[in-house]
Formats: sequence, structure tokens, C-alpha cells
Amino acid sequence: MTDNQQSILDEEETSGNELPLANLKRWEWWLFVSLNIFFLIVGQAAAVLLGRFYYDQGGSSKWMATIVQTAAFPILFIPFFLIRSPMDTSSSANPPSMLILLLIYFSLGSLMALDNWLYSAGLVYLSASTYSLVCASQLAFNAVFSYFINSQKFTILILNSVIILSSSSALLAVNDDPEHPVGVSKSKYFIGFICSLAASALYALILSLMELSFQKVMKKETFSVVLEMQIYTSLVATIVSVLALFASAEWKSLPNEMASFGKGTVSYVLTLVGTAVAWQTCSVGIVALIFVVSSLFSNAISTVSLAITPLAALIVFHDKMNGVKIIALFLAIWGFFTYLYQSYIDESKVQRRLNDTNEPREERFLC
Repeated sequence: MTDNQQSILDEEETSGNELPLANLKRWEWWLFVSLNIFFLIVGQAAAVLLGRFYYDQGGSSKWMATIVQTAAFPILFIPFFLIRSPMDTSSSANPPSMLILLLIYFSLGSLMALDNWLYSAGLVYLSASTYSLVCASQLAFNAVFSYFINSQKFTILILNSVIILSSSSALLAVNDDPEHPVGVSKSKYFIGFICSLAASALYALILSLMELSFQKVMKKETFSVVLEMQIYTSLVATIVSVLALFASAEWKSLPNEMASFGKGTVSYVLTLVGTAVAWQTCSVGIVALIFVVSSLFSNAISTVSLAITPLAALIVFHDKMNGVKIIALFLAIWGFFTYLYQSYIDESKVQRRLNDTNEPREERFLC
């Protein structure tokens, strides 16, 4: 747990407001975290596989693939209004102005639109397994951004994790992958690699900026804040993506794309809807983990999903796992568990400190 996270929690507890997440029992907190880990892992793996299926069956619109990554945000209004209570409307001592909130939502939403397009462009030219392993580098990027933006401690184990994950991506960059999607040349493969790598870096930056927003601006401990962040940034990202779809004239090819889709029109619609729901499920898990733990922890869990996805792609799309991919997968898993062990060490230190001071409140934040 970082010092800035501790100060936020203390500030909230002395503000006189009852905060649902801050008052969860330890087992309830772990249940909440586990549920969001499940959302993240399952949602991301399903979204990547469906995205690859979309391109394999004749889909070609990068902006359509971008739109579905955020377009399902209206379903979040259901839990938002169900769990919303009078407590959620309480404000902190220095509530952020509406202008500040709008600026945050607009900035993060616009960055999300660009990031989603880069992911879509990368997935066009890479197999699902290669794409997932390249994206595992986002944990390394997030460790760097967390150090400079969120005051995350940079220990030897985290540094080791960064180096290992970077090595994993470097292996794939020079890998002569025989499982390129049909019609993809080596130059396009390299473009796909660069787009995926750039998307991973931008994604890591977005997570750190979200964490900073929660810590320095929002300063409220309700799940409604998590949903608000996801809803409004997704709204902005969807609007930007739709405008780009029309500006690029890709919309003109959509009727023909639907008609010529390999598995039929109904499958085309279901693929897009399923992808949208999967990405939104994943995003809720991501933002919730940033809120209750940290952006680095959220990204570490995302790396687990990216390590699982190649195995799922092996079953669904029969992607070949050559020697380089197997080594890259091993390095990705090794890098993740290195970070996870560092989190365990940090939490153990915090717990010992709390026990030594006989502090009654149970710790709820990992480093």
C-alpha cells in the first residue's frame, strides 16, 4: 500500500461520511475484489477472441471494432441506479467542480477512443495469441507510469517484472509467426505489433491517470464513483469513435460487410453485441480494481487474462504455439507472478505494522 492511498483512506474516514467500500469486512472486500477479477479476466479473454473472430469472418472496419469496445456502457445504468443511495450524493470537504469532472471524462474518454483504435488495428494483423502476448507488456508500461504519476514504489521485484515482460514482447517482435491472419505480410505484422505495443503503453497511461483522478479529485469511496467513471468516459469514447467512423467513410462498407460475413448476418450482429458486452464487463472490473486497489494491480490481473487468452485461442482458432510463443508466454506469467509476490510482501508488511500498533481497522489496500 502506498502512502498516498493510506492518506486518502484516512481522510475519508475522518470526513464523517459512511462509505460502503471503506466499511466492508475483510472477507467482503476480498469477495468484491475477486468478483471484479473474474469480470476482467473472462471479459477480456472473450472480447479478444470475438474480435479475432470478427476479422476472420470478413469484418474489416477498425472503427466498428473500436466502437463496440465502449458502446455497451448503457447497461451500466442498471447497477448504477440499483446501488445508488443517498450516501453516494454526499460530497467531500472540497468537491470537484463540474468543469473539472467534464475535463477528466472528456480527456480520458478521448484517449480511450484512440487506444481502442490502436488495439483494433493491432488485432487485424496479429493472431489472437500473438496479440495477447504483446499486450502483456502493458504491465511494464504501467509500472513506469505508476512510479512517476502515482508515486508507486519501484522495487527490485517490480523492476525484474518490467524487464521480463519487455523481453517477452521483444521476442514476439522478431518472431517469424507462421500463424499470421490470411493476407498479412511481414510489414503488416510489424505494423500490428507496433499498434498493439503503442496501445498497451497508452492503456497503461490511462489507468494511471484514472487512479490519479480517484485519489486527487473524486475522493469518494462508493461503487457509484466507479460506474460514473466508466459510464462517462465510455460515452465520450463512443461519440469520438462514431464521429471517426463517419469521417473515415468506413460506414459505407458496413452493409456489404454484414451481408458477406462468413457466418451470416445474425452471427455478425451477435458477434458485435457479444464483443461490446464482453469489453464492458472487462472495463468494469478494470476500473473497480483501480479504485479499490491500484492501477498496477489492475494491470497485473489483466496480464493474467492476456496469458490465458493464447491458450483459449489455441482451442478456439487452433493457433500454433511455436517455441518463441511458449517462451514469451512463460516470461509473461513469470513477470506477473514476480509482481504478485511483491504485492504479497508489501501487504504482509502493512499487516504487521497494523498488528504492532493494534489498529482495529483491517487493511483493504494492496500496493
